[in-house]
Amino acid sequence: MEEQTQQPLGETQPVKEENISEELEKTNLMEAAAPDVEEEEEEEDEEALPHSEILDIFEEGLARLVQDPLLCDLPIQVTLEEVNSQIALEYGQAMTVRVLKADGEVMPIVVVQNATVLDLKKAICRFMELKQQREGGVKYVSWRYVWRTYHLVFQGEKLDDDKMRLKDYGIRNRDEVTFMKRLRKK
Repeated sequence: MEEQTQQPLGETQPVKEENISEELEKTNLMEAAAPDVEEEEEEEDEEALPHSEILDIFEEGLARLVQDPLLCDLPIQVTLEEVNSQIALEYGQAMTVRVLKADGEVMPIVVVQNATVLDLKKAICRFMELKQQREGGVKYVSWRYVWRTYHLVFQGEKLDDDKMRLKDYGIRNRDEVTFMKRLRKK
């Protein structure tokens, strides 16, 4: 070891190049090792829980969330779209249109307040897709055929114009719209 002697103020001790290069190497080694440590920690976190366990944790949290009185009407396998629709309903930004099918089944369809007939039709399609996924029913529905074969009717008035707003037809929250078979023109 070298002995360090005290220098009077104002005078500097000569710096050896070896000391500088050693310090730079140490600093570079520590900086290079730091990202590896972070990457190892991230990899350990990722390896700690397999995907299936993360899904289970998420589904448990979602099940608790759906038990909330505000969201209790939603199914267990809820989508983000359904949660947002339910919240919009509670804040008065959306309305529920009850769509009555020919077999007597009532579908509660949620649409925004200023929705058009086309928006209602798309919401009906989405509702049916989700229902089929959950229940494992028919794999494909030809919506072109459905809209060509059936009308949506509200209080005896056909909802023909897809661009017209539901409000303009007088449809309000919890009103009932019916699927009505179109009559063939001969």
